[in-house]
Amino acid sequence: MPELPEVEVVRRGLVTHLTGATLRDVDVLHPRTGRRYPGGSAALAQALEGATIAKIDRRGKYLWCVLVGESTHLTPSLAPALLIHLGMSGQLIIDDGAASLLPHCRMHAHIGKGRSVSFVDQRTFGYLTIDKLLWEPRTERWIPSLAQHIAPDPLEEGFDMVATVRELRRHRVPLKNALLNQEIISGVGNIYADEALWAARLHGTRLASGLSYAQLTTVLTEVQAVMRRALAVGGTSFDALYVNAAGEPGYFARSLHAYGKVGEPCDRCGTPLVSMVVGGRSHTYCPSCQKLPARTR
Repeated sequence: MPELPEVEVVRRGLVTHLTGATLRDVDVLHPRTGRRYPGGSAALAQALEGATIAKIDRRGKYLWCVLVGESTHLTPSLAPALLIHLGMSGQLIIDDGAASLLPHCRMHAHIGKGRSVSFVDQRTFGYLTIDKLLWEPRTERWIPSLAQHIAPDPLEEGFDMVATVRELRRHRVPLKNALLNQEIISGVGNIYADEALWAARLHGTRLASGLSYAQLTTVLTEVQAVMRRALAVGGTSFDALYVNAAGEPGYFARSLHAYGKVGEPCDRCGTPLVSMVVGGRSHTYCPSCQKLPARTR
């Protein structure tokens, strides 16, 4: 599924095309797409009709568009936002407004100047809904209520490295599991966790509570670094299920050092990479550079 860099690439593309756009002829085409909105997909389409997108924001894997507009459902007192979760296969595509819908299109709306926006979601795990924004004092941001359970992500301005390290050390769980816990740090998925652990030379089964402040700071710094490198080349694409707003793939898969490279030589020492399951997720690592802790040998 898309991770933070891929969602941020989508957000940046949408900023260019959707900021200031008014949604017209909105059609939510699949019942699962509007399942989180009271009244379902038909009611969601009605509420979005005539809404103008003022701003597009993100935390972790959540996207949202701040809305203003004609609909009686959208009042300033509610501080409404169109919350978007891409799920496993969601895409937001800007096109020329052609009459034929894209395959697996779940929402379609005209945005003016002969263009339209489509939410394409083959597996239908993603969803759209309208949510209220709440003020979050710790980061001084407006965040949708449905996204307030997740922690700040490593690329947002309000990310607190010291507080996140302190929180990681409170959890007696494998480090790989802790990095994937969205309530500790949001936006990190399997790809970037493996890449950061490889860069930091730490095995994913090391207990987060047993690592030093310096070690945890190093791995979080590597999380930030690998995500910024991925952003620079449009994210990571392994198949057609991830593309940016223009329908283009990302190219960071060519730069990966660990994820998806079982059996290939380590880029640092040449030892073949191996894989194991940690907390139900695969973990690819170098057995020479990232030593297994003694308790798991």
